[in-house]
Amino acid sequence: MSRGTGSPEPHAADSHDLIRVHGARVNNLKDVSVEIPKRRLTVFTGVSGSGKSSLVFGTIAAESQRMINETYSAFVQGFMPTLARPEVDVLDGLTTAIIVDQERMGGDVRSTVGTATDANAVLRILFSRLGQPHIGSPQAFSFNVASISGAGAVTLERGGRTTKERRDFKVVGGMCSRCEGRGAIDDIDLTRLYDEDKSLNEGAVTIPGYSMDGWYGRIFRGCGFFDPDKPIREFTRRQLDDLLHKEPTKIKVDGVNVTYAGLVPTVRKSFLSKDVESAQPHVRAFVERVATFTACPECDGTRLSAEARSSKIAGINIADACAMQISDLAEWVRGLDEPSVAPLLGTLRRTLDSFTAIGLGYLSLDRPAGTLSGGEAQRVKMIRHLGSSLTDVTYVFDEPTTGLHPHDIQRMNDLLLRLRDKGNTVLVVEHKPEVIAIADHVVDLGPGAGAAGGTICFQGAVEGLRASGTTTGRHLDDRATLKDAVREPTGALEIRGADTHNLRKVDVDVPLGVLCVVTGVAGSGKSSLIHGSVPAGAGVVSVDQGAIRGSRRSNPATYTGLLDPIRKAFAKANGVKPALFSANSEGACVNCNGAGVIYTDLGMMAGVATPCEVCEGKRFQAEVLEYRFSGRDISEVLAMPVTEAEAFFGSGEARTPAAHAVLTRLADVGLGYLSLGQPLTTLSGGERQRLKLATRMGEKGGVYVLDEPTTGLHLADVEQLLGLLDRLVDAGKSVIVIEHHQAVMAHADWIIDLGPGAGHDGGRVVFEGTPADLVAARSTLTGEHLAAYVGA
Repeated sequence: MSRGTGSPEPHAADSHDLIRVHGARVNNLKDVSVEIPKRRLTVFTGVSGSGKSSLVFGTIAAESQRMINETYSAFVQGFMPTLARPEVDVLDGLTTAIIVDQERMGGDVRSTVGTATDANAVLRILFSRLGQPHIGSPQAFSFNVASISGAGAVTLERGGRTTKERRDFKVVGGMCSRCEGRGAIDDIDLTRLYDEDKSLNEGAVTIPGYSMDGWYGRIFRGCGFFDPDKPIREFTRRQLDDLLHKEPTKIKVDGVNVTYAGLVPTVRKSFLSKDVESAQPHVRAFVERVATFTACPECDGTRLSAEARSSKIAGINIADACAMQISDLAEWVRGLDEPSVAPLLGTLRRTLDSFTAIGLGYLSLDRPAGTLSGGEAQRVKMIRHLGSSLTDVTYVFDEPTTGLHPHDIQRMNDLLLRLRDKGNTVLVVEHKPEVIAIADHVVDLGPGAGAAGGTICFQGAVEGLRASGTTTGRHLDDRATLKDAVREPTGALEIRGADTHNLRKVDVDVPLGVLCVVTGVAGSGKSSLIHGSVPAGAGVVSVDQGAIRGSRRSNPATYTGLLDPIRKAFAKANGVKPALFSANSEGACVNCNGAGVIYTDLGMMAGVATPCEVCEGKRFQAEVLEYRFSGRDISEVLAMPVTEAEAFFGSGEARTPAAHAVLTRLADVGLGYLSLGQPLTTLSGGERQRLKLATRMGEKGGVYVLDEPTTGLHLADVEQLLGLLDRLVDAGKSVIVIEHHQAVMAHADWIIDLGPGAGHDGGRVVFEGTPADLVAARSTLTGEHLAAYVGA
C-alpha cells in the first residue's frame, strides 16, 4: 500500500530474509550467534574440528528436521527417528532443510546405483511396456522380487451362503533363483566351520559368537539331534546333515520355544548376506576364511532371471542397459522414439543427464552402492535434487568437492550456483579455496579445533575474509611450490596388465622409497589401479575412506588401542586388575553402566540424556577413582587432550612408552586437541579419517597406501600432513597417495596421472614423472591445473 509518498511499504512477509541463530552450544560451540542470508550461497570454513558441522548439521539442519517431524501426528512420529532439540536459545527463519552428506550409501548387497536413484524403477517400467517378448509387469524385471506361485481353496461369503472356490496365483519376479538377486554365489568351506576332532562341548564350532557357554550351547545340548559329547567325525551322515544344513526348525529347550538352524544357513544369514567390509575385523577374517565369492554362473552376475534377460528393446535387455556406462545409456535412451511412453523416456533422460552433469557419467546403474567413495555417494544423492521444482529450501552440503579433481570442481560450483539461483538457501561446509571464492557470504569458525574452537572468527564477504587475519584468511591464497630436488626411488613396484574395472591392461612401475602421488579426474581408475594391484597385506598398510564404526562408548583411547597400556599401567601401580579401569567392563559405574549419562526414552518424543548423578559423568565407580597413577585417576587421564597426555606419559614416573608412541602418532596427524575419552560419534569426518591414519601408522609395513588423506583438512592442516608424509618417507617407508589436492601433487617426488577422461574414456596412464615435468609439459588436465596452481 502506498501512503502518498510514491514508495510502497515493504510487505511483512519479505522481512524474513535471514536465518538467525542465537546462543548455540552444540558440542564445542560457545554461545554462537550468527545471521545467515537466505537465498544465497553461504560457505562455512575453519580448521577441522572448529565447530562447522556442529553449527550447520547439528544445529540448523537438525532443528529444521525436528520441526518438520513435529508436524506429523504422534502415531506417525512413533515410526520416525526421535530428534532432540539442539542446545540453542533462538533459531529463527528456518526453512525445510535437505541434507546431502558424505555418509556411505547402504551397504546392502542388493543396493545399486540404479536402485538408489530410482533410475532402475523407470527402466523397469520402460521394459515392461516396450520389451519384446512381453513377460509381465515391472516386477518381472526386478532382481529384488522372486517368482512365486501357489494354489488352494478359499472360503467366500456371498448372500449369506458360504462357498469354497479354488484359486491360484502367480507372481513373476526378475530375481535369479540361484544367487537370489545378489549376482554372486558363495561356496562355504565346511571344514572351516568346525574342528572334527572335537565334540561340541569341547568347542568344535569355530564361528564367532558360537560359544557353548551361552545361548547356542543350550540349543545344541537340548535339540536332541546329536550327542554334544561325541567328536564330530564320529557323527552319522544324518547327524552331520542336521548340524550343517538343517533348515530353521522350532524346538523346545528347557520349556522355552527356540529356533534351531544348521550352521550353513546360519552363516549365510548372519554373515554372508551383510556387507563384509563394514564388519568387525574378526568377523571379516572369519568370512574371508570360510567363503569364496564367484559370479553366479546362472545369471553371469547380472542378478536377473533368464526370462528378464530375454525381453529386449532394440536388441538390448535390461541387464545390458544397467551394465552400460551411464553416459552411453543416456545416448541409447535418446535414440528411442516411442510416443506411447514419451513422459517415461523424458524422466529417464533427465535422470541420466544429471549423472553426466554432476561428473558421474562413468558409473553404471548396476554398480553396487556400497562400493562408491564418500564423494561419489554424496553426488549420487544430489541427483534427485537437481531437477526438483522446490524453491525456498535450505540445501546443506558437507564438502561436496571431496574426491573431485580441480577440473571437476568448476562443474560442482555451477551446480551449487544453479540451486541458489532457483531461490534456495545453500549452506556448504568446505575447505577448498575454489568453492569459498564463489560464496555470497562466509562464516569462519575457530580459531582452533576442539575446545580451542567453537567461536565465530569472521562473517561477511570473501574479500573481507582475505583481509581478516583469521587462520582461513591467511591461508586462503596459499600456493605450494614445486620442490627444488626430488628423492631418488630405491626400487619399484611393478604393475603389469592391470584391468580392474575400467583399466586397460595398464603397465606401470610405482617407485618405492619416495612420495608417489596417483592422480586423475574422478572415475579415471586411480583406486582401481592401486587398491586392485597393491592389496593390503604383508608389508602394505592401506588407509581407505571407509567409515569408522563405533558407538558412543567408543573413543580415541579405545579405538587406537591406547587404553590397554594405560589400564595396565594403572593396574600395576595399584596392584589390581586392569579390567577395573575400563568403563565398559568391571570398573563401570553401576548406575549408568559406564555411559556417563542416563538415557530416558520418551516414546515418540526425543529421549533425554542427563549426566549420571552417581558418577557425575565420570563413568567409573567411586572406588576405582581412588586408584591413582602419578597423581591422576583414570577419569582425569581420559579427560586430557592428546598433547597433555603425550607430555604426561612421556617422562617422569608416569612414563609409559607404549602409550606415548600412540599419542605421538595422534599428535602427528593433527589430533593433539582431542581428549582421549571423547565419544567417536562426536568426531567430524576429517577427524575420523586422521584417527584411522594414526592407528594404521602403528602397523609394521614398508608401503603405505593413503586414499585422499586431505579429506576434511583445512588449508593450514595440509602443511602438517605433508610434514608427516615426509617423515614417513625419510624413515624408509614408501608412500603412495591417491589425491587431487594440488599442494600434495606439488610436494610429490613422482606423479602417475590417469585419464584422459572418466570411465571408458580413462583407464590409461597419461603421464608419469616428476611434478616439474608435468607442469612443463602441460599435456594433461592435471598438468594444466597444477601449472596454474603453482603459478608456472
